Amino acid sequence: MNQERLMKVLVGPVISEKSTMVAEKHNQVSFVVVPNATKTEVKAAVEMLFNVHVNSVQILNLKGKQKRFGRFMGKRNDVRKAIVSVAKGEEINFAQEVK
Repeated sequence: MNQERLMKVLVGPVISEKSTMVAEKHNQVSFVVVPNATKTEVKAAVEMLFNVHVNSVQILNLKGKQKRFGRFMGKRNDVRKAIVSVAKGEEINFAQEVK
């Protein structure tokens, strides 16, 4: 796969109370990915950037909510998330430097 494409697949990690709990319990990490990312691209990108072995990848699309902005109705953006299961004994540390 194209290395330039793999560098752009991951938008950022999902840091929340729920994602932290899942990371500790099931050794999984959540990422926000570009809307046209595939499972194989996400797996290759995580393995390349963080030097870990990925067991599986689940991808989900979150639809944006309808919200009121003042007197106007609006819509939040849709988000595509990937939940990556990392091999046992390995972990992804976001505090360390990416090579």
